[in-house]
Amino acid sequence: MTERAVHRIQHVRDTLRESPPLLWAFLYFFFLLTAYYILRPVREAMGASRDLGALFPQAMIDWFATRGVALEEFVLQVLFTCTFFIMIALQPVYGALVSRYPRRVFLPIVYGVFIACLLLFHLAFEMELPGRGMAFFLWLTVFNLFAVTVFWSFMADVFADVDARRVYGYIGAGGTLGAMLGPTLTSLLVERVGIANLLLVSAVFLALCIVFIMQLRPYAVARERRLGLASGEVPMGGEIMAGLKLVAREPLLRALAVLMIFGVGVGTLLYNEQNAIARAAYATNDAATAFFSRIDLAINTLTLVIQLGLTRWLLSRYGVAPALLIPAFAILLGFSLLAASPLPILVWMVQVATRAGEFSLAKPARETIYTRVPREWRYKAGAAIDTVIYRAGDVTFAWVYKGLAVFGSAAVFGVGALVALGMTVGAWRVIRAQARLPATPRDAPASDAATPT
Repeated sequence: MTERAVHRIQHVRDTLRESPPLLWAFLYFFFLLTAYYILRPVREAMGASRDLGALFPQAMIDWFATRGVALEEFVLQVLFTCTFFIMIALQPVYGALVSRYPRRVFLPIVYGVFIACLLLFHLAFEMELPGRGMAFFLWLTVFNLFAVTVFWSFMADVFADVDARRVYGYIGAGGTLGAMLGPTLTSLLVERVGIANLLLVSAVFLALCIVFIMQLRPYAVARERRLGLASGEVPMGGEIMAGLKLVAREPLLRALAVLMIFGVGVGTLLYNEQNAIARAAYATNDAATAFFSRIDLAINTLTLVIQLGLTRWLLSRYGVAPALLIPAFAILLGFSLLAASPLPILVWMVQVATRAGEFSLAKPARETIYTRVPREWRYKAGAAIDTVIYRAGDVTFAWVYKGLAVFGSAAVFGVGALVALGMTVGAWRVIRAQARLPATPRDAPASDAATPT
């Protein structure tokens, strides 16, 4: 290890010690993403599975068969379409939860429900129930979007904009370490203990997140009191569908939604191509699970390097612009190369670079913007963008991929390059719109602190 790397690690350690809310947030995100990334390779293996009986309910298989449709040819398209409709159904449920209950109630409820679901899935995999693969794929997709969205919304309650630019890279690094530990545990344990028991391991890590939520609450309360903001310790109120209405009305939120749709588009095209490769290369779910865990490990290693060496410096010194534009230009270049030469190894390399850029730069940059807007924008509009709009992009480009795939990989990536161009334009619109925001929430004074009272 070089002297510079040692110095960087020591600096991160000292920063964590000096900032208690940063330490708790670091641990919270670490355990949250450990829990998720234990499960993610299982989901990926389900999506790439050739065992329709394990993936879909028999009634669904029969329904497609009687209509002469080969369900195995539309696995991801069916899964993404179902996920989209689930997100639409859950949006008013989530809106009601955050409107009617204070933060101290709805945050633990969200994670408690997910833990209970994991216990039920443990039984489903133990009993090898038909359709368990589809149910788990849909549930984990919902879990990822809502659990991570709630996390970042809560962080915007705890940290001001100037603090967020300084610490979000480190908080992201905590998540990345968890995202590295998760697939490592999966790769080591899945063939020894089986998928069902992995779910219990994930549930334990997820339960720890509730502990860290309780530790962070006083810092959010202190910030709200100092700024004279509406308290998160009382119900937020408002309409349960306010999130989508705000997105339709506010230029910044519309720009974030456009950026999300195109960003999801490039990710979905890559994801479908990667799954097609894995489906052809691996015969069993366990082997595919181990393969996807190695992909995740590579992504998160690169993400951690960027978070520790670049994210804080870029956000603190230059703001969100380079953190949004660098990944966009990198994806545009990657898809242009794939359109010219769609080799499997290049697909995996671009996948690693795309997701690492999103996690290490683009995501922290977008989340710092939410520290400067009202709570309803964060918890309702932000959630709408990260769930319903995200999955709208997912399902749209899953079917676009299906239509393009008949023309070969070069066609997929040629269109993908145009989508990446749209993502770059979307990033520029976000940069221009966020520049008009105040440095602190519009109803707050200029000073801020993240210390408990």
